Amino acid sequence: MSKIYIGIDNGVTGTVGIVGDDVFPEIHHTPVKKEQNYTKKKDNITRVDAKAFASILNRFHPADVMVVMERPMVNPTRFKATTSALRCFEAELTLIEHFGCSYCYVDSKDWQKMLLPKGIKGADEQKKASKDIGKRLFPALSDFKHPDFDGLLIAEYARRKNL
Repeated sequence: MSKIYIGIDNGVTGTVGIVGDDVFPEIHHTPVKKEQNYTKKKDNITRVDAKAFASILNRFHPADVMVVMERPMVNPTRFKATTSALRCFEAELTLIEHFGCSYCYVDSKDWQKMLLPKGIKGADEQKKASKDIGKRLFPALSDFKHPDFDGLLIAEYARRKNL
């Protein structure tokens, strides 16, 4: 039995990374879909695409998988972003539980402390460092088009910690 680590960078603009001893590393955009908002104001929302997210989890035997989810941002001054992050988190968690995968949570500062250089200031520097480190650790995935490699680095953090 080989352990497979799935790292989830929370949010509809996040990523899902997969590492393990017997699997080729992977990184995916969080699978999402856009649809009409459910409020009176005409607007769209972005939601987790449950079928596409399930197809990522369904490829592995649940006993082999440890999913590590980054805690969602909760900030009352950013109501719309917080609502989106929490809605995404709950949808992903529901699917993870449905498939019977083990899971735990990690704060961004914990995995970043292990894998990113010290002294990074601001979100833009953090994203650049995440992408640079991700490309260095996983050169075969260098062509992945996203501002950062957070999901993959969360999975790598879990592998190194043997969660």
